[in-house]
Amino acid sequence: MKKGFTLVEIMIVVGIVALLAAIAIPGLLRIRVNANEVNAQAVLKAISNACEGFAAANHGNYPQNMEDLLNANPAYLAEDFTAALQNGYNFVCNFPASAYVCTANASPCGRGGTKDFTITNGGILTSADCS
Repeated sequence: MKKGFTLVEIMIVVGIVALLAAIAIPGLLRIRVNANEVNAQAVLKAISNACEGFAAANHGNYPQNMEDLLNANPAYLAEDFTAALQNGYNFVCNFPASAYVCTANASPCGRGGTKDFTITNGGILTSADCS
């Protein structure tokens, strides 16, 4: 008597594995998108805290650019989050007179994240569906 599996048995196992993968992969991708969104909010809060700390130390004057936060002694931020794509998000900060506006844009929308986030003076964080 031969030992081993028949082609039908192997195909049934492959079908079961494919079915389990089809069920699990979308859930894992959603977890990744959620993690990217939480990270984007945390980065924006860190930038906001740095801007507010800078203003507190400089008589209410907010920084004029990202370099003010990076080159202070000691630095308010350890890295420039606006330099490159990070965890599915592009970060952009503008420093108009006596204010700051930083955004985190999902890149690409849907895969990097499903929402864009903005933080402004006082640490006010808002979100909107990405487009």
